[in-house]
This record gives sequence, C-alpha cells and structure tokens, in this order.
Amino acid sequence: MFTNNPFEAIAKSMMNVPGKLSSDEAQGAAKQMMDSLRAWGDLVQSQAQAVQMASMETVEDFKSVRDPMAAVEALKESVQRSIALTTKHLQETTALSIEQFNASVDLLQEHHPMPDAFSPVAHGMKLAASAIESGVLAALNTGAEATGAAPAAKKTRAR
Repeated sequence: MFTNNPFEAIAKSMMNVPGKLSSDEAQGAAKQMMDSLRAWGDLVQSQAQAVQMASMETVEDFKSVRDPMAAVEALKESVQRSIALTTKHLQETTALSIEQFNASVDLLQEHHPMPDAFSPVAHGMKLAASAIESGVLAALNTGAEATGAAPAAKKTRAR
C-alpha cells in the first residue's frame, strides 16, 4: 500500500506504466533527479561555507572586545549578520525549490497524454508557485528589514 511518500509515489507511477518508459526516457528522468540532487548538494555546501565564515568573523570580532558596550555592539552586528545570512539562504532555497517545481511541471506536461489540454493547468501551477515565491521573499525581506539586516533581494534564476 502506497502512502504520500514521494519515493513511493514515483515507484507507483513507474509500476503503472510498464513498457511505456523507453531507456532514453529513463536516462533523462535519472539525469534530472541527479541534477536536482547535485543542485541541492551544491547549495548546502555553499551555505555551510558561508555559515562557517560568518562564525569565524564573529569569533574574530569578540577577540578584540574589552568593554561591555563593545561586546553589545559586536553581538548586535553578529545577530544582524546571522539574520542577513539566514534570509539569503532561505531566498536561495526558495528559488531552487520553485525552479525544480517548474521543471517537474514541464516534465509532467511533456509526458501527459494530452499536453495541450494540460497546458492551462501547468500554467496555473507555475503562477501559483510564483505567487508563493513572491510571498515568501516579501516576508523574508520584511523580517530582515525590521532587524536592520536586510540583504538585497534578488532572484537567482531567470523566468
């Protein structure tokens, strides 16, 4: 019995269409999955390195602190740097998620029995994803601005 687990959903859909998946299509699907995993791995690695650098900056800032007010100021700067970094990382994660969602919708449309009939649905799904992305980015920017740690908002991919 299948649940709402993504891997089980993939297995179920593959079992329901035996013989319809050519080796080229299977390789294309595997390549897309590997590209997605690679993109997430690269994102995690770059974000971990950024966090490590920010942590080292904070340690260096506190090494030179001698009075309580300087400690408070160093702590404030560290918190603002952390908020800005977290905001940037969440923006990157959101952008990658939406990019991969849109690629999945394109793939779904490509393999749909009636791609032209599915086109309005695909377009609606992409519009909904774009609206979610805009809402998340607006919330992140609002929160970062409220703390004085707002990084420049940017989308990391072209539409």
